[in-house]
Amino acid sequence: MYKSPYHLFGRLSLEMMRAVRLVVDTGIHAYGWSIEKATNYMEVKTGMAFTECSEECHRYAAWPGQACAYKVGQLAIEDMRSRAEESLGTKFDLSAFHDMILGGGPLPFNILSKQVDAWIAECKAA
Repeated sequence: MYKSPYHLFGRLSLEMMRAVRLVVDTGIHAYGWSIEKATNYMEVKTGMAFTECSEECHRYAAWPGQACAYKVGQLAIEDMRSRAEESLGTKFDLSAFHDMILGGGPLPFNILSKQVDAWIAECKAA
């Protein structure tokens, strides 16, 4: 999928930024970090510009848990995909999985997980 080390580096850089967001969100809301402390931490850990880090940290301060919610969602969907891949083997179709995940619109993960299980059962029966 990644045609060069630079493409892979880009993906890894964004994953690192998302991991730092988790620390910053938690630092602000659970440990009482100031925006300045969070901004400095983010700047050091990501290499992003101070202004960009400051804007991000102000957003996290105003929206508790927002950064963490993205990661929780990513992990939940990755788990559902792994379940489907393992269960369906060669019958697994990534495009169809994406259509099924997105087709119902925004759903709580417990409901989406049940839909994934139903989709797996339908695919096995086909």
